[in-house]
Amino acid sequence: MSDGTTESYVDPASEAEGLPPAPAAAAHRYDRSIVEGPLRPAVWKLAWPAMLTNIVGGLQGIVDHVMVGHLVGFAGNAAIGVAWQIFIVVIVFISSLFSGMSVLVARFAGANDPEKVDRTVYQAFLTAIGISLGIMAPAGYFLSPALLDLVNAAPAVKAEALPFLRVMFLFGSGMLVYFMLGGALRSVGDARTPMVLGIAMTALNLVLNPILIRGLGPIPAFGTTGAAMGTVIAAGLVAVYSVAKLWGGGWVVSFPRGRALRPDWSIIRALFRFGLPTGIQGIAMNVGGVLMLAFVGSLAQSAAAQAAFAVSYSQLFSLITWTAVGLMGAAASIAGQNLGAGNPDRASRAVHEAARIAVGGAALIGSFFLLFPRQLLAVFGMNEPAVVEIGVQLLRVLSLSGLFIAVALTYTGGLQGTGDTRSPLYISIISQALVPLGICFVIQQASTLDPIDIWIAILVGHMFRCVLSVLRFNQGRWRGIVVDIAPAR
Repeated sequence: MSDGTTESYVDPASEAEGLPPAPAAAAHRYDRSIVEGPLRPAVWKLAWPAMLTNIVGGLQGIVDHVMVGHLVGFAGNAAIGVAWQIFIVVIVFISSLFSGMSVLVARFAGANDPEKVDRTVYQAFLTAIGISLGIMAPAGYFLSPALLDLVNAAPAVKAEALPFLRVMFLFGSGMLVYFMLGGALRSVGDARTPMVLGIAMTALNLVLNPILIRGLGPIPAFGTTGAAMGTVIAAGLVAVYSVAKLWGGGWVVSFPRGRALRPDWSIIRALFRFGLPTGIQGIAMNVGGVLMLAFVGSLAQSAAAQAAFAVSYSQLFSLITWTAVGLMGAAASIAGQNLGAGNPDRASRAVHEAARIAVGGAALIGSFFLLFPRQLLAVFGMNEPAVVEIGVQLLRVLSLSGLFIAVALTYTGGLQGTGDTRSPLYISIISQALVPLGICFVIQQASTLDPIDIWIAILVGHMFRCVLSVLRFNQGRWRGIVVDIAPAR
């Protein structure tokens, strides 16, 4: 892990020219309750809209799995799970720019510097769009077959997953705009606008996906591919609206007006400086997930195990991670803003408070996994005995695993929000890749790998991540990290 106490960015040319810092705003533009007043209400104010957004947004995935499970069969469920696991590897890397953006934006909002906030948001938008259209779309389209082979997708699963994955790669840039905007707004303390946009996007999905999956009138039934089509259309519509609002103003963040709108390489370098470790972390975690899918695909009942994994882990377990990710974002925003405002002790207390809320939510949701696993699987049309047996086994392990990952995510947010984006990278490589994959590899070489072995390996990885994240945050080295960009010219 990085043991440096200072990580900063200042444009050398601006220093040489003696440019003065941007003047402070005369009035507070942002919600100051984040850096002043009672702490628990401040955490909850940011957390609950993000948690609700994630839960409601996750409904689209659940609807997709339920409909595809009933209309196509469990091969369709496995296809969606496998395709999303691959697509997320790419989208998480591009979205790492938004993590770098959030670090900068939270600090500048805490210091009440809206000019730097708006410049940072606009440069993150330009960079993400350029990468998604210039690299992600063409490369993803042509590499999709090889990526599905990498995870040992069964032939029936691959046939369903390939068109789904290609649609997501070609037309997924709207999702990036939504993620970018949500991160920017939450970093400055506005968690409700992303919630409204997320609910609107989910509502569009709930309308479009049933039509495109099943067909309606002259619209043919696209099956599994229809789920991808509905997702990208809904995200694209929300993205167009969001860009119009950012350009026209009216939100607490906006695109800068009256200045050159070309790329500012000094800010882009800062985005990569703080965001790239998060991107590599996301890739490590999701490559670990893809390789874990390869172990699942090597089991004797591979199709049944992949379907159980797709529903139990990728969908139902997300009920825990959706809420924890909302708290992770709240912890990151509050920690970053309070450092920007010169309140490191308040930043530390906020992260501890977020972790307590996260573990309570994980315990509540996990109790349903433990008590009603068969009923939860039945909602997705999973009635085949082999699939149900494996899924029940996995859900019971995840009921415990969720406690550890919920705590780990909140402390990850605390580290990333303060600018320490390298430590979560190293922790994730150890806990989400080396540990669980190593366990599976050793067991596979020494004897026969069974589903329960893979599920226990996931649990042990989550335990490692929790312990390492808490220990690293409590060391407090994030208190000395400096974040800045040069003034506008």
